[in-house]
Amino acid sequence: ELSQGSAVPRSAEEGGEDEEEEEEEGEKEKEREKLPPIPSASSAAAAGLERGAKNQFSTFSNFITTINQKKEGIGNRNSPTQLVIPNIKNVRDLPPICLDVRQKQRISIDTLPQEQKAPVPPEPSLPIRTKTVKDFQDDVEKAKSSGDWKAVHDFYSTTFDSFLEINAAFKKDTSSPFNTIEDSGINAKFVNIVYDALLNTPQDVQKSVLKGIINGLLQEWKGPRTKDDLRAYCILLQNPQFSNTSTYVIYAHLLRQIAALTEADHHFLVHWSKKISQRRFKQLVDRLLQFISLRLFPAKPEEFPPMVKCTWWIPSATKVLALFNAANSLISPPIISYTDFYNSTLDHIDLMEEYHNWQCYGNSHRFSFCQYPFIISIAAKKVIIQRDSEQQMISIARQSLVDKVSRRQKPDMNMLFLNVKVRRTHLVSDSLDELARKRADLKKKLKVTFVGEAGLDMGGLTKEWFLLLIRQIFHPDYGMFTYHKDSHCHWFSSFKCDNYSEFRLVGALMGLAVYNSITLDIRFPPCCYKKLLSPPIVPCDHNTLVGISDVTLDDLFQIMPELAHGLSELLSYEGNVEEDFYSTFQVFQEEFGVIKSYNLKPNGDKIPVTNQNRKEYVQLYVDFLLNKSIYKQFAAFYYGFHSVCASYALLLLRPEEVEILVCGSPELDMSALQRSTQYEGYQKTDLTIRYFWDVVLGFSLDLQKKLLHFATGSDRVPVGGMADLNFKISKSDTSTNWLPVAHTCFNQLCLPPYKNKKELKQKLIIGISNAEGFGLE
Repeated sequence: ELSQGSAVPRSAEEGGEDEEEEEEEGEKEKEREKLPPIPSASSAAAAGLERGAKNQFSTFSNFITTINQKKEGIGNRNSPTQLVIPNIKNVRDLPPICLDVRQKQRISIDTLPQEQKAPVPPEPSLPIRTKTVKDFQDDVEKAKSSGDWKAVHDFYSTTFDSFLEINAAFKKDTSSPFNTIEDSGINAKFVNIVYDALLNTPQDVQKSVLKGIINGLLQEWKGPRTKDDLRAYCILLQNPQFSNTSTYVIYAHLLRQIAALTEADHHFLVHWSKKISQRRFKQLVDRLLQFISLRLFPAKPEEFPPMVKCTWWIPSATKVLALFNAANSLISPPIISYTDFYNSTLDHIDLMEEYHNWQCYGNSHRFSFCQYPFIISIAAKKVIIQRDSEQQMISIARQSLVDKVSRRQKPDMNMLFLNVKVRRTHLVSDSLDELARKRADLKKKLKVTFVGEAGLDMGGLTKEWFLLLIRQIFHPDYGMFTYHKDSHCHWFSSFKCDNYSEFRLVGALMGLAVYNSITLDIRFPPCCYKKLLSPPIVPCDHNTLVGISDVTLDDLFQIMPELAHGLSELLSYEGNVEEDFYSTFQVFQEEFGVIKSYNLKPNGDKIPVTNQNRKEYVQLYVDFLLNKSIYKQFAAFYYGFHSVCASYALLLLRPEEVEILVCGSPELDMSALQRSTQYEGYQKTDLTIRYFWDVVLGFSLDLQKKLLHFATGSDRVPVGGMADLNFKISKSDTSTNWLPVAHTCFNQLCLPPYKNKKELKQKLIIGISNAEGFGLE
């Protein structure tokens, strides 16, 4: 059991009477303050949590001893010092928290149900505390000038002594219940000021706060938590002391209790957390990520209990982090970027073991980071997807080989690859036929051959095939996609046709690009990738709708900003909508020169749009444009993509991450490109190369993107960063009157030896600015 009994022997110089008093006091402490088992939110237990040895003393006992030690001399009280807590070895494992593990489902808590009704226990009456923010600030200033910290010490030790005292100090109105998700009732300004001052107080003041937190965590819990308890948890989580590894044992128990709360309680904490300021919200997330990282790879292992004794630490912290991720997703735009939840430390663990545990034990009691994919970086997810695809490729290739041998046929190494043979003059139709005929081989390594041309595919032909095919399919004259100049993106043509197989081809191309680590120059809006993951796993029932997602006016803004702006004006129009607009629930589209009408709902042509139903009209219109009018086209595209990429690994991805895997990242770092560039015919110290990088690093972002597009066929960066481009600058033995030439299939730039920086800059800008169809070989 956890107790506050002393675990450090007293000095023999202290009298026997003192020893007896301490022993008696220790027994009282053990009897009075126990930490009972935490009620689990459901019967499911934390994955991979192992029970520790019973009846071991908690590491709290060592900590309490430190707190209770008397200070000798007033000097200790007057100088702020770094809080140091003894090394902690033993900790009893508390009952496992519930992780709500579901078979092969992500638990990122991206969406939450409506406010849940839960039994509300009666709130106990709070002590009356009248200290204001100004009173506290005056006390701190007096303590700094006089060296007497007693008033500040008393405030901290009283305020954090129990959950009731925390509420008495920081609740905006102690007489109001504040039982709604919209208002936590916490005086955030006071909390922030108290915590900002805490780390600059003497050591004994800081220790008194931690001792009080322990008192709160050790109290007997009977029945469900009150809203005051949730408020206390919300306040304690923000304690900056928990950035110090010496407080991690206390922090872990706090996280454990929060993780074990009911779903209804979590619902309140999520909504309250979204009201925290951006800076402090980011600090809370970073603190949790640091806690997980240091528990996985401790700088000083002796600081923490053995991993086997605290297997619940990481699951607890991860689940609390999931609450902040949920809060972040409720705000538009989010409080912080979704990438701020990435923990790059996980890039260095056995990710495939995590993935296989998740696959094999998805609905058992085994923890895996894959249950919380928001914490896994896109680079790590790419590794999982690539290795998963490689294993699928190897499995299919092996099966092909076994089938050949069993039929006593001579094995052909070509059977281990997806071999695509196409004619340049019939590129789309040949590619369509090849992928349709070889549907069973789509997960094999891709190799491309152009009929009538010599040469082995070492990667360049494959990239050229992608570049030429994408360029032809997305050409406006081809009619499959419409390019919207206002948003600089393509969208599916709503024209009806008899065969949607070419849309399936585009989906398969995207899937092949992901599997073969090819970055495509495709400009789809973000909602396309949201639809592509709706659902992330192809349903077994072929009658189930696919590619249908919840779309909003914001999604339409990303494709057709002018139309979206008009609909937004309709929503905010203050006059009489019915009389002034004279619209009905019917829309019109031009198809091959013919105007066709579509009802947004049954008898829509007879239902006028009014002030009362205009929201419904806008939502139905957006749904028609982005879902219903292109359903067959997008369904074919969806099935094409998943015919190659069908994998449970897709459950780990956000729509934004799918876009990055397909198209690369828009974040450019030209200095990183300079460091990883290879040279042929040049040395990096040559004058021409130094001119080149001086010019490129001084380019605007727009010109840098044009250079990247000129040399590689895309202005975006692969997931692995600039180094993954394998960018090469080769010396061109042509006249310096010539412009630079690019071999996009090999990410190669051929640069003549220009005599000065001005000439190089002039020729380079002309080349990259007039490169549509330029230098493609």
